[in-house]
Amino acid sequence: MADVGEVLMSVLSTIRVPKPGDRVHKDECALSFSSPESEGGLFVCMNSFLGFGSQYVDRHHARSGQRAYLHITRTCKAKEDDNNSGSGHPPKKKPTRLAIGIEGGFDVDQQQYEEDVKVVILPDRQEVTSEDLGAMADVVRERVSIMAADSVSHTLQIQQWDGEVRQESRHAADLKQLDNGVKIPPSGWRCEVCDLQENLWMNLTDGKVLCGRRYFDGSGGNNHALLHFQETGYPLAVKLGTITPDGADVYSYDEDDMVLDSKLPEHLTHFGIDMMTMEKTERTMTELEIAVNQRVGEWEVIQESGTTLRPLFGPGLTGMKNLGNSCYLNSVMQVLFTVPDFQMMSALFVYHRAKLGYGLLSGEYSKPAPDAGDENGASEPRGDQIGIAPQMFKALVGRGHPEFSTNRQQDAQEFLLHFINMVERNCRSGSNPSEAFRFLVEERIVCQQSQKAKYTQRVDYIVQLPVPMDQATNTEELQEAERRREEGDSSALTVRAQIPFAACMAALSEPEILTDFWSSAVQAKTTATKTTRFASFPDHLVIQIKKFTFGLDWVPKKLDVSIDVPDTLDLSTLRATGQQPGEELLPEVAPPPLMTPDVEVKGILGSHGNEEDDSLYSPLLCQSVSPVLDDSTVSQLCEMGFPLEACRKAVYYTGNTGIDAAMNWIMGHMDDPDFSAPLVLPGCSSGPGTTPTESLSEEHLATIVSMGFSRDQATKALRATSNVLDRAVDWIFSHLDDLESMDVSEGGRSAAESEGGRDPPPGPRVRDGPGKYELFAFISHMGTSTMCGHYVCHIKKDQQWVIFNDQKVCASEKPPKDLGYLYFYRRVAE
Repeated sequence: MADVGEVLMSVLSTIRVPKPGDRVHKDECALSFSSPESEGGLFVCMNSFLGFGSQYVDRHHARSGQRAYLHITRTCKAKEDDNNSGSGHPPKKKPTRLAIGIEGGFDVDQQQYEEDVKVVILPDRQEVTSEDLGAMADVVRERVSIMAADSVSHTLQIQQWDGEVRQESRHAADLKQLDNGVKIPPSGWRCEVCDLQENLWMNLTDGKVLCGRRYFDGSGGNNHALLHFQETGYPLAVKLGTITPDGADVYSYDEDDMVLDSKLPEHLTHFGIDMMTMEKTERTMTELEIAVNQRVGEWEVIQESGTTLRPLFGPGLTGMKNLGNSCYLNSVMQVLFTVPDFQMMSALFVYHRAKLGYGLLSGEYSKPAPDAGDENGASEPRGDQIGIAPQMFKALVGRGHPEFSTNRQQDAQEFLLHFINMVERNCRSGSNPSEAFRFLVEERIVCQQSQKAKYTQRVDYIVQLPVPMDQATNTEELQEAERRREEGDSSALTVRAQIPFAACMAALSEPEILTDFWSSAVQAKTTATKTTRFASFPDHLVIQIKKFTFGLDWVPKKLDVSIDVPDTLDLSTLRATGQQPGEELLPEVAPPPLMTPDVEVKGILGSHGNEEDDSLYSPLLCQSVSPVLDDSTVSQLCEMGFPLEACRKAVYYTGNTGIDAAMNWIMGHMDDPDFSAPLVLPGCSSGPGTTPTESLSEEHLATIVSMGFSRDQATKALRATSNVLDRAVDWIFSHLDDLESMDVSEGGRSAAESEGGRDPPPGPRVRDGPGKYELFAFISHMGTSTMCGHYVCHIKKDQQWVIFNDQKVCASEKPPKDLGYLYFYRRVAE
């Protein structure tokens, strides 16, 4: 004991006490995915608080000189049989929240562990146990308080939302309730308009009992509770049948979300409802959503349930643990690390990608998960892997993002683009794996009156394939199923629309009619056609099936479709041809700005008494001239949830021609990087609300200049995005064509400032080749919304389809290629 104490005292000065804000990495090695459950356990440096697997701790000791490490090991505990009626344990609860592996979420058969913690002194690996520490002085025990410190992953978990946390309604505290004598019975409710007896909501202001919203599949209610809010403005309603002493479902129509009402007992008592005596008779909204997400068909088919799948192990066959609705990240990264460009990746961001790549590709963690068996020693293989838990990676790619930093479910396509954007920012000066997906799109617009054309090119990474529902080959079945649903036939089977892939490609390639096109040739609005083609074909092609859309009432919905996606594609006929011989181009003339009637440009210029120096006052001109916008149309668009500036631009660029034209503009420009940026009038360098050069952040300018752009380009990007750095970087990469006339030079100097100047920069770097492809992976989504449900991916490895379902990796028996959401093709060598 004395020897151990002396050794510990000799290194005590190198041991730090964790302070608030210190990040203690007790769950994962900094250089690998070793954890306390791995062979050899995890060693946590007691000075830097970084964790290291047994294969890396000696290296860290040799390089840093640090000797004291906290050694954490965990071993599986024997499992008790939950189904044994004599065990005294209650049966497993059904999921009550849309999350995985957390309290109330879907069960992932989490293993329980026994933990052993001790201090290890290198290089001799002398051990100081917790019993040894108990006999030491308080000052020593205080120094090793790292044992009690929260780990980074635990800190992140309590900061992240799992999808079910509800906020207190801003209307709850002072909700107006009418003294109208209404008393609600404890049962026997009906909608006061249509007599429906289910999905009923009571308005907490006037006690009206009305039916809820109609769902996209025709079920639910008839929207009478929503219509009542629109007529009266009374915001809160409670779902009858969900009221129990523990609470109820409360919806705020004004806040458009499920909310908490801390005064719910008082609000219910006002209408004669005793919350403490109520019993639950209807499913909550979360339970309904879970039931829909688990419906037989999509979930069963995509996960290949009902068949015995053979577990696979080895390099490139590593599962990823679900961190709580992180299946979207798992699926996307599994596919990306099948692409050679990402496999060869070896800065902080690049390091974490390399670490993830090694974890997925090496096979080191692709081993059967240990199972201690039940109390009787029996054990059956579960098919699960040790796998990797990408906690650090998820924290890194989600840092600062309002959605990807949470534990909410996300859209896999949006995450793929988010990750590609991060790769673009961090790989500008070196090898850039995202080039594997980058391609050029050519848009050809032809004025139908003058027959003159306009050509533009833009960079893209994903082909968004429309789904023409009117081209379904089983129309009669769909109509019959709809008829039976409307008649209330609960036994009616769900019929999935069968859409030919050829019809989707035709919808993509056919000319789009533009009815409100301003033609610079005829100086007026007319009709035009827009045709989209590939100006280059990437090495790897990503196709998104646009399953998520809006109904006639602008309520988001998912199309339940089956598409015969082919194993091979030949897109050669969709290659852009550029300007045709003898074809005339539209003049480069901007449309006339819409101005307020009481402002005359001549009057503004004349007030300075020198019209020859008009250019000196162009900023004043742009600030004085404001566009005439239809406020009612702008308001309608804002009510749908679109940003104000995007709504203003939609109305401006469609010439105040109404809600339909403006809505079409919004749907066609939602992916623009400057979608929410302030409206800039044609001919003005800055528009109303834009940032003048003097107020731009010098730090932001320096950051963009350090990436190889000139100061002028950085200024333009920041002006276009209200001086927001992340948006400015996205904007500049999406407007490379627009910036070609502005020189890019080292150190941020323009060509005019450098000696002798330099050649104009080339356009965006793209790879090109034949347009023939073969399918090698696809990601599928189960559920009614991208914000809930589950993602899995199928990847073709050595001519064998493999299903990656988080931690489960198995040989696929029936890959559901017709139900995918994102499809990944690679070029076929000719």
